[in-house]
Amino acid sequence: MSATVSKLSQERLINVLLAPHVTEKTALAMQNANQYAFRVRRDATKPDIKAAVELMFSVKVADVNVVNEPGKTRRFGKTVGRTQDSKKAYVRLAPGQSIDYEARKA
Repeated sequence: MSATVSKLSQERLINVLLAPHVTEKTALAMQNANQYAFRVRRDATKPDIKAAVELMFSVKVADVNVVNEPGKTRRFGKTVGRTQDSKKAYVRLAPGQSIDYEARKA
């Protein structure tokens, strides 16, 4: 029974990280603070994000910071709409650890 629970939790953790978030700001954070940014599910918690990064990239996570971004209002003619809310996670790795995005293509 516990094997089924661990398999389900691994599948849930794999779905927590949506995509790496690479910008000029995050590139500087990678170089200076060993910090990586990811787009994550809106219902993800800090322990979920930490476990997901450690599972997927085989690294040791030191710290997780989360940013909730509200959606923006957009107009198309008379129609007013709104983009989806999103969540980003800034993950600081332990000293000596790193993530190579290119190596994860499988």
